[in-house]
Amino acid sequence: MALDHGGLLAVVEVKSSLADYRSDNKWREYLPYCDAFYFAVAEDFDRSALPGDVGIMVADRYGAAIVAPSPEFKMAPVRRKALTLRFARAAARRLMRLNDTGYS
Repeated sequence: MALDHGGLLAVVEVKSSLADYRSDNKWREYLPYCDAFYFAVAEDFDRSALPGDVGIMVADRYGAAIVAPSPEFKMAPVRRKALTLRFARAAARRLMRLNDTGYS
């Protein structure tokens, strides 16, 4: 999940292979919880197998590029607030762990 400067939430589902994509049918359940949804796949992934109503990123171990933008999915305001707070808390916990020197 990612949060942009405008407060929009994006979900990126990484698929390692066509078999991985075909065996995972739960991704549509994520759509009510984001403003944008992307599949991130390798350069050699057969992108024609992916649905046309989501965004697509081509990724490798160094980064990713959007090759098809995601349509906008509108979240309910209450859900947006709750998810943004959960996202912020998780980010703060990770930052504290990263900066933890072991001293209290």
